[in-house]
Amino acid sequence: MLQNQWDTSLYEGKHAFVWHYGEELLQLLSAQPEERILDVGCGTGQLAAKIADAGAIVMGIDTDVMMIEKARQNYPQLKFLVADARDFQVNEPFDAVFSNAALHWIPEANAVIRCIYQALKPGGRFVAEFGGKGNIQAIAEALYDVARENGLRSPEQLNPWYFPSIGEYATSLEQHGFEVRYAVLFDRPTPLEDGDTGLANWIRMFGDRFLSGLSLEQQTHVIHAVEQRLKPVLYQNGIWKADYRRIRAIAIKNDVSI
Repeated sequence: MLQNQWDTSLYEGKHAFVWHYGEELLQLLSAQPEERILDVGCGTGQLAAKIADAGAIVMGIDTDVMMIEKARQNYPQLKFLVADARDFQVNEPFDAVFSNAALHWIPEANAVIRCIYQALKPGGRFVAEFGGKGNIQAIAEALYDVARENGLRSPEQLNPWYFPSIGEYATSLEQHGFEVRYAVLFDRPTPLEDGDTGLANWIRMFGDRFLSGLSLEQQTHVIHAVEQRLKPVLYQNGIWKADYRRIRAIAIKNDVSI
């Protein structure tokens, strides 16, 4: 993951769906033995390890120091580095760049795409999934409403996410020299772990900007108010479901550099 300072215990303990769903993306990557593959926003390393299981030579990068430390503990045989997806360089180009559930944390998409392009061999592929237009719309609107009710004038400014349309993202890829081979936007309602506390865990993990500076009592109040708004639409049979929408894309680096 990128941007925030993550609680790795909460991430691994309550949000394993992040990499479980990412396993589907590995089929699109189709890693081959001896290929060099870079995992951008590798988190605590689970999908990098799956890529290595296919025989590829994998390296993971993430801007969060704690995530990288945990990845190294989990998979000491693999290489993980602290690096910013907006500004990184590699010594030797890769056959493929892979990224799951990370790029929606980086509004500076053009900087990321530029770095990924430079990290690939000519003809190399970029395979990614991340939040697309409309992702967590109900959750975000509830957070905005509750924040306003608690005196915050412009809660949208706390939004840390980047959820582009397919058109926006494909255009950015093409402008930086990629050929887009595949792109899809789809709904994926995602069950959250731990029953009644699922949404609260999600907010503390991924929406913590809306809680910063608040006392524990105030945080509890905000979370409860958000839950009350969302229960009619996102809670059923004891399970919270996040209203996820995802983009999946495959793009190829053109043979001629630009």
